[in-house]
Parts: sequence; C-alpha cells; structure tokens
Amino acid sequence: MSETTRCAWCQGSDLLTAYHDEEWGRPAQTDVDLFGALTLETFQSGLSWLTVLRKRDAFRSGFAEFDVGKVSGFGEPDVTRLLADAGIIRHRGKIEAAVNNAKRAVELRKEFGALRDYFKAFAVLKMPKDASDALAKPLSKDLKSRGWNFVGPATVYAFMQSVGLVNDHVPGCVARERSEAERLKAWG
Repeated sequence: MSETTRCAWCQGSDLLTAYHDEEWGRPAQTDVDLFGALTLETFQSGLSWLTVLRKRDAFRSGFAEFDVGKVSGFGEPDVTRLLADAGIIRHRGKIEAAVNNAKRAVELRKEFGALRDYFKAFAVLKMPKDASDALAKPLSKDLKSRGWNFVGPATVYAFMQSVGLVNDHVPGCVARERSEAERLKAWG
C-alpha cells in the first residue's frame, strides 16, 4: 500500500488535510474569496493556520461573509462587536486593519474593476526552484503604498500561496498538478 504524498504542513489534522487538498493553492477568483483569504492571513500572522481555520466560519459571520462593500462600512460599533466575539481572534489592530483594507479594496475595485484583475498582475506563473516570500515583496509594497495594513511580505506570501498566485505544493504532492493547471488557466 502506498502513501499519498502531501505537503508536510498539512499532516496530522483532518481539517488541514482537507483544506490542503481542496483549497490551498487553487485560484480564488471572486472579491469575496480574495478579500477573505487576505483577511484570514492577516489574522493568522503570529499564530498557527489551524487556529484560523477552526475559526473561519466565525470570521465569515463576523465580517459579513467577507463582502468588501459591507466590511468597508464597518465602524467602531462593529469593531467593539468583533472584539467581544470569542469565535474569532480578538486583536483590535487586525480587526481595524480588516476594515481599513476593505476600504482600500473598494478603491482597487474602482481602479481595476475587480480584485482579481489587480492581483493577477502579481501571479508568478513560472515558479523559481527556491520560492520564498521575496516573491511577495512587490505585492506587499504596492498594497502598503495604497494604504493597506498588516500586509508584510510573509503575510502576503501566505496569501499568494493560498489563492494560487504561486504554487508551493511540493513535487509529487497529490494536489500539485491540479493546482498548477487551475492557476495557469486562471492567472495566465
């Protein structure tokens, strides 16, 4: 009996394995999916992805299903509500960053038509052998110049991995080929 090869980070948790096999590295195309992925990566900073994944449904509920238009209209009462929500990671700076970033996302949509059209310019279609968060520096720098918060290169690279802007599935991984085909079709 042969074992299925997967990226090492998803081992030991059925939730991580399912996320890896069905979502990670596959292209996100809608504003909701892209904004949601970047928001979750912002909250993950300094924590384990499993912690965020376990709270993802509560994040969706608390952040209006990651609807950019709705979250951009959040004010202090919403921040207070979210700080009291034990279902999410209660970090004022990250909550306020999510609201700010939704406002910046609205600006990107006005300029580019959709978040997908903006992020597509940062897709790395030919992956270097030694991929690293250095690939995220141009996107991180551009987002920061547009007023986004909590979007350093490590956070942005994790986002790029999750939405298929890069393909970091290890060679031989059960999800690598499918992710590669889908991302080249979506971002190419």
